[in-house]
Amino acid sequence: MSKRIISFVLNGDPTDAVIEDNMSLLDFIRDTLGLTGTKKGCEQGECGACTVMLDGRPINSCMAFAAEIEGHELTTIEGIAKGGQLSVVQKKFIEKWALQCGFCTPGMIMSATALLSVNPDPTEEEIRVAIEGNLCRCTGYAKIVEAIGEAAKAIREVQ
Repeated sequence: MSKRIISFVLNGDPTDAVIEDNMSLLDFIRDTLGLTGTKKGCEQGECGACTVMLDGRPINSCMAFAAEIEGHELTTIEGIAKGGQLSVVQKKFIEKWALQCGFCTPGMIMSATALLSVNPDPTEEEIRVAIEGNLCRCTGYAKIVEAIGEAAKAIREVQ
């Protein structure tokens, strides 16, 4: 297999890393970078457990190649908290009990964060559309939608 070095921004920091040309972004994140917050679920782009942001846009990392991030900005769940402080979305997920087993939570938080970065005042429908690619078997989504709505409200209050 062919290997090469790529340059990109990882969670706000310029980064260089060695990749294999056919390596999935998910495997690169977990195995090469050692960032295991991004979950390996279906590996078919159906569950959303592997959601990360590429240039601020949510993507399923299992459906992308690591080579695609060259020259771009990659944000994983580990990059959402700043200065040791949880993000507003993370705090609201905890406060509203919007998690149970926690497996889908990183992907949900990434999708919610991406939504709120472009729409700080989403309707319930817009929230549901934003997370429709993230499957949860435990919660029934009501608490997740509520947490995202509360996070939006908190973000608006700060602005």
